[in-house]
Amino acid sequence: MAKRLATQYVKTCLQLTEAEMAMFIQLFVDHQASLQVKVLENGNQELVLLDNESGKEIVLPFERELNTYVCRGTCSITDKNLVNTMRKAVSTFKGSATVHRIYETYTMIYEYEHGSVVKIVERKGQSDRVIYEYKDTAGMLERLFRKDGVEQEIQSIKIQINQMLDLRNDMGDPAVREQIDDRLYQLTHRLFVLEA
Repeated sequence: MAKRLATQYVKTCLQLTEAEMAMFIQLFVDHQASLQVKVLENGNQELVLLDNESGKEIVLPFERELNTYVCRGTCSITDKNLVNTMRKAVSTFKGSATVHRIYETYTMIYEYEHGSVVKIVERKGQSDRVIYEYKDTAGMLERLFRKDGVEQEIQSIKIQINQMLDLRNDMGDPAVREQIDDRLYQLTHRLFVLEA
């Protein structure tokens, strides 16, 4: 099995409530991560993690926005324990991220949305190969089923046709009747297309 060299969180977005922020920190404590929490003067927080493999500090900045803490940023992790804990954190707290798992001869790119993997791509040199892609088939079918724009247009055209027929019956002027007939032709043609 290929040895992973590093894991890069290229684009990460986590939105946590105050209670979730405490749970997020506790998740890293439970997995024996070396960490330090810095509370900044404006209410923002920084979670500083020590990557035991590289000896580098990883800083996760959380900005206070209304009643939530938002973390947007990038980081590179080599410590296996931290990599697994960060993956759990993104999943548990419904985060979005683009994650590059870097191996010697290739890179695996994982796309997370709302805590779930939606796409996996293998990149070797300049070529990409999609390994997995989530398709919400049931949701797509439900949205199509709920789409009723055509039915509404058919109903509207039928009302217009009835109004035009009433108007035609009331008109005595042949020139106006001819214009009404042209409009009726257009409406019935559109109705035929929609019902076909």
